[in-house]
Amino acid sequence: MRRSLGSHGPEVTTVGLGSWAMSGPYVFGWGPADDDESIAAIRHAVESGVNWVDSAPVYGFGHAEEVVGRALEPFRPGEDVLVLTKCGRRWTHGRDGTEIHFDLRPDSIREDCEASLRRLRVERIDLYQVHWPDYGTGTPIEESWGTMAELVDQGKVRWVGVSNFTIPLLERCERIRHVDSLQPPFSLLSRHAREELVPWCRANGTGVIVYSPMASGLLTGTFSLDRLAPDDWRRRAPAFQEPKLGQALGFVERLRAVANRVGVSLPELAVAWVLAVPGVTAATVGARRAAQVDSWLAAGSVDLPLRELEEIERAIEETGAGTTDPSPPPGVTGEQIAALAGASPRG
Repeated sequence: MRRSLGSHGPEVTTVGLGSWAMSGPYVFGWGPADDDESIAAIRHAVESGVNWVDSAPVYGFGHAEEVVGRALEPFRPGEDVLVLTKCGRRWTHGRDGTEIHFDLRPDSIREDCEASLRRLRVERIDLYQVHWPDYGTGTPIEESWGTMAELVDQGKVRWVGVSNFTIPLLERCERIRHVDSLQPPFSLLSRHAREELVPWCRANGTGVIVYSPMASGLLTGTFSLDRLAPDDWRRRAPAFQEPKLGQALGFVERLRAVANRVGVSLPELAVAWVLAVPGVTAATVGARRAAQVDSWLAAGSVDLPLRELEEIERAIEETGAGTTDPSPPPGVTGEQIAALAGASPRG
């Protein structure tokens, strides 16, 4: 199944492949990744009908983009498969380790774009997205978004979007150039986007590509903390600590009965639920192996009956699982997010 990405964007399959888990060891990595398996997973997804792959420079400090570039060699990027990536998260390697920074200065965006083009082995990025707001340099979003628009004019990217943005930031961007897409976190365990973000996008012709629809593995029905690699970022994340972990897994057991009745897997149910929300265009779903792709590939064609959707809502209410609050990036407080969203442009 395909949907239009907003009012001006391309036709995209309702499920796409995310490459974060393919990044290999780094501070926000998922443990060791086999590049050959990752490449096979990407090619399997495309050969099975998925028409877009999402990445970001910071995933493995460029490694995930390089893996995507190698994987897409047999295909025609921009035609057989759309290439999505991001900008605004820079890193520096120092004596005490690697530090990651927020940086949406115009020159930084241009440098990010050129580096991504090289790693991805493409002449043009199909959808270029601001990864996070700039909590580091203080650059007004108007300057950053104007640079994104210039990249479209120069033919280096086709469409531009944002990720992890608030409505005030979206509105400031929209005054300069249409925001083709928003990529927010959204799942049965993180439902904040459903309240205001998705309706805003629907009203303004902005496509919505959600990420983490399976809550980074919690909604797969097979999650076990003991199976995570020692350096997996989830071992440090609050959502994977008690009491939230127990609440989430109890909620999953409630979902299992619904999935069995509909005749789908839990991953398919989780992804189908976000796709059923009006205004959601598509979902970025992660995988490192072809078999993992197969576990959610059919989600785009699952039509959840009203009875089951209502039962899921009751389970959400009765179990208290998850949160409606957005999760800020590490090192950024909710107060900082609110201050940036409400800030007036300089000049």
